[in-house]
Amino acid sequence: MSSGKRLSALLLLSTALTFPAAALAQSTGAEGPPPTEEEVPDEELTQDIDAANETVPGDIVEEEAQPDISIPGGTIVVTGRRNRDVTRASPQVVTVLDTATIARTGEGDIAGALGRTTGLSEQGGLVYVRGLGDRYSLALLNGLPLPSPQPLSRVVPLDIFPTSVVASSLVQKTYSANFPGEFGGGVVNLTTRAIPTESFLTVSGSLSGDSETTFGPGYTYFGSGMDWTGFDEGRRKVEYYDALQGFFDSGARISDDGVDIRGILKDINDPNLYLVQKLADVPANFSAGLTAGTSFDVGSDGMLGIIATASISNKWRNRFITKQTAANEALELDTDFREFATDNRVLTNALLGFGLELGEHKFRFTNLFIHDTLKRASLEEGTDFQDGDSELNQSTSWFERQLINSQFVGELEFGNLSLDLRGGYAQTQREAPFEWEFSYVRTNNESDPYGDLFINTLNPQRGGATVAFSDLTEDLWFGGADVGYFFSDFLSATVGFAYTDTERLSTRRQFDIRSTGDYPTVFGAFRPDNLLGDALIDLGFDRDAQDAAGLGPFGYAIFETTGSDPAFAAALEVWAGYGKVNLRPFDRLTVDLGVRYEDATQSVEAVEVFAEPLGSTSGTLLENDYWLPGGTLTWELTDALQFRASASKTIARPQFRELIFQTYFDPETNRQFNGNPRLIDSELTNYEARLEYYMGGGSRASLAGFYKDIENPIEVFTSFSDNAIISGFANAPQAELYGAEVEFQYNIDLFDLGGWFDSQQLVTIANYTYTQSEISVGDGDIARVFPFADQPATNFFDDGTSLTGQSDHLVNLQLGLEDLDRLSQFTLLLKYASERVTSRGAGPLPDIIEEPGLSLDFVIRQGFEIGGKEVEMKLEARNLTGTDHEEFQTNGDTRIEINSYDVGRSFSIGASMKF
Repeated sequence: MSSGKRLSALLLLSTALTFPAAALAQSTGAEGPPPTEEEVPDEELTQDIDAANETVPGDIVEEEAQPDISIPGGTIVVTGRRNRDVTRASPQVVTVLDTATIARTGEGDIAGALGRTTGLSEQGGLVYVRGLGDRYSLALLNGLPLPSPQPLSRVVPLDIFPTSVVASSLVQKTYSANFPGEFGGGVVNLTTRAIPTESFLTVSGSLSGDSETTFGPGYTYFGSGMDWTGFDEGRRKVEYYDALQGFFDSGARISDDGVDIRGILKDINDPNLYLVQKLADVPANFSAGLTAGTSFDVGSDGMLGIIATASISNKWRNRFITKQTAANEALELDTDFREFATDNRVLTNALLGFGLELGEHKFRFTNLFIHDTLKRASLEEGTDFQDGDSELNQSTSWFERQLINSQFVGELEFGNLSLDLRGGYAQTQREAPFEWEFSYVRTNNESDPYGDLFINTLNPQRGGATVAFSDLTEDLWFGGADVGYFFSDFLSATVGFAYTDTERLSTRRQFDIRSTGDYPTVFGAFRPDNLLGDALIDLGFDRDAQDAAGLGPFGYAIFETTGSDPAFAAALEVWAGYGKVNLRPFDRLTVDLGVRYEDATQSVEAVEVFAEPLGSTSGTLLENDYWLPGGTLTWELTDALQFRASASKTIARPQFRELIFQTYFDPETNRQFNGNPRLIDSELTNYEARLEYYMGGGSRASLAGFYKDIENPIEVFTSFSDNAIISGFANAPQAELYGAEVEFQYNIDLFDLGGWFDSQQLVTIANYTYTQSEISVGDGDIARVFPFADQPATNFFDDGTSLTGQSDHLVNLQLGLEDLDRLSQFTLLLKYASERVTSRGAGPLPDIIEEPGLSLDFVIRQGFEIGGKEVEMKLEARNLTGTDHEEFQTNGDTRIEINSYDVGRSFSIGASMKF
C-alpha cells in the first residue's frame, strides 16, 4: 500500500479510537468525504497514531463511516479496549447492510438487497429468515413497527421500500428483549436517512425491460387516463355510482325487495374497467427520482438536517402461466389452463425527514409515504375434464396499496445515562374496486348448435360474470421509552416500555350476475361490454320489448357470494416491558441477558353491514401474556476469533388475514385463501452457537448452527370448494427447525500489481445456509379448522414433512472488482434456493412445491464527472440463467404445473447526477 494510503487508513482508525462514542453512535448517513489530515488537530493526531500502533489486524475497521442504525434501547454500545465494526461489536448476531453494501447489489428495493444476505430469502417482496415464513419475521422502521397493506401478510412487504430512502438495514437473528416478542426467525430494522454533512441534490432515472415482456404483445384495459401514475382519477370510486353506493349505504341485502338491480347493473357497466384490449408493444419500464438534503449549524454544538426524496417507477410484466389441477393421487388432470397475464406495477414514494443533533442528543422526525398499485389484465383458456367443456376466462383488477407513516425518535445522552423516546402513527390502505371476471364456455358438443362457440349465458352451467369490491384500512399507534445506564465496563443496563395499538377494518363484497328465465343463448356470444351493455340490461327489465322482439321472458339477478361474512374488524393491543443487562465479567467475555413481558389482546369479529344482523360465529378473541427471556454470550477466544451462544423464547401470533373467515384472491400465487378463526399463537424456543473470525480490512468468516422448537406452528393447507382450489390455515401440533450457516467475506487489494490496479480491490462475499424442518403429527393430535368440527391433524398434515416456505439450501455469492479511490464497481451476483413447499396438497394429493433454482446477475456502477458534477451510471443484467418460476405437484412419476411461467432475462440502464 502506498504511504499516502497508509496514512489515510491510519487517520480513519485513529479518529475512531480517540472518539469511540462518536464512531459507534448512530452516524449521519453522511454524503461527504471522511475527515482529512488538516481537519484533525496535531495533538490528537499524535495520540491517535500511538493508539493505532497498539491495535491488532483483527480490530481494524473498514475505511468508511459506520452505518446509521436506530433501534429500541439505544445504539450498539461497545465496551472494552478495542474498537470494532458493528457486526462484531453487537451483543447479538446481526448483519448490517449500509448504503455501500446495498448499492453494490444494484437492487432497486430493500427486499432484493436483503435476499442476498446469509439465511434470508425473498418471496414476493416478503423476507424469509432461515426458511421460516413471513409470520416469523418482524419489520421495523427506525425501531418502530409498521402496519402491512397486504391482506395475507402481517409484515409489510419490503419491496415497497426503495433503497434511496434507507440509510441502513439491520438483520438480527438472535432475540434480545428490547425487540418485540414476535421474533420467530429474526427482525429487519430499516433506518432512514438523517443528517447529511453537506447540501446536495441528486436526480436519477432508469430504463429497463425483460425478454418476456418489453416490446412484445400484452393485455391491458383502459381504466382511466391517470393509470400510468398509479392513481385513479375517480372512475373506480364507488361513491360516484349513485345506485351502487345507495345500496351499500342502505344495509339491504341484494336479494331484498326494493333493491334497484337495474340501476346497479347500469352503474357498474363501465367497459373501461373490464374490456380487455391487446397491447401490441408493451413499453419499457422507467423510473425517476429526486433526493435532496441540507444541514444547518444550530447553536455552538448542534446541527439540523433535512432529507427529502421522491420517486416513481413504472414496470410491466408478462406471465404465460400453466395452471393445472389434479383429480386424484395419480395426478390425472382435472383441469388444464393457460393464462396470459400482464401486470403494470407503479410505485411512488416520498420521504421528508428532519434530524437534529444537539451535543450528544439526537432527534428524528420522519414522514414516509408509499403508494403501490398493480393493474392487471388476463385471458385464460383451458379444459375442464369433468365435463369436457372448454373455458375462456378474462379478468381485470386494480390493487392499490398505500402506507403513511409519521414517527418521532429522540435519543438523549446524559453522561452515563441514556434515554430513548419513540412514538408515532401509521396507516395502511388497500383498495381493490371493480375486480371483474367473465367466463365463456364452449361445450364441444356436436348436438349443441353453439357447441363450437364460446358462450356466456350468465349462469353457472355456461359462463358467468362476477365483480368484487375490497377495502382494507389498518391504523397503528405506537410508543415506547427506554432508559439505559452505563455503570462501568463490567455492567450496563436498560429498561424499557412499549405499546402498540393496531386496528384493521376489512371488507369484501363479491357479486355474481346471472340471467333468469328464458335467456336467449345467442346473447351469450356477445363480448362483455355488450353482454352487460345498457341496451341489453334495459331489454331484460322490459317485458313489452321482449314480446315485441319475439323473445321469451328473461331478466337479470345479482347474488352476493360474500353475504355470510362481508366485513371484519380486527385489533391487536400489546403492552410490553423489558429489562436487560450487559455484563463483562472478564476482559474477553460479554453476557447480554434480558427478559420481556408482553400482554396482548387480539380480536377479530364480524362487522354488521346489513340492517338485519347476521349473527356470525366466525369471530375470535386471543388474550395471552408471556415472559420471553433471551440471552447471548460472546467470548473473544483470540484477538480475531470470537464465539457466541444464545438461547431465547419468542412467539408468533396469527396474522389478521389468517383469522378472518373471508375469501381473498392473491394475484401473485393465483390462489384463493380463507382464514381460520380457531388459530392460536405459536411459541418458539431458539438456540444458536456461532464462531466468527475477523481478518481485518472488512474480511471475515463465520460458522453457525441453530435449532428452533415450534409449538403450534401455523401452516398453509389446500382444499377444494366447488372445484376451486382454496388455501387455508391451521395449527400443526409441533415442528422443529435446525441448520447451519457459513459466511465468508474477503477483500484483496491489488496494489502490488501496480498501474491501474494500484487502487483496485477484489471483493468476495459468499454465504450458504442449510436448513431442515419437520412437522410432528401423532394419531391423537387434533386440528381446529372453522367452520368444521375438530378433526384429526393427520387430515391436514403428514408427519415428518417440512414447514412451508423452507428451502434446504440457500446460496449467495458476490464477486466484485472495486476501485478504492473512486466509484467503479463490477459485481457478479449468484443466488440459489432449493425447492420448498408453498402449500399442503388437498386430501391425498402431494404438496405444492416451488423450485426457485439458480439466478445470475451482473451489475456495473461507474462514477465520473460532467461539468464538475458527480455522475453515476449503472448497468444491470438480471436472471442471466433464464431461470423460470416453477410451482408444481409430483408423485414421483407424474408432474402437473400449478403456477408455472417463464421469467426471462431483464436489463436496465440508469444514471444519477449529484449537484
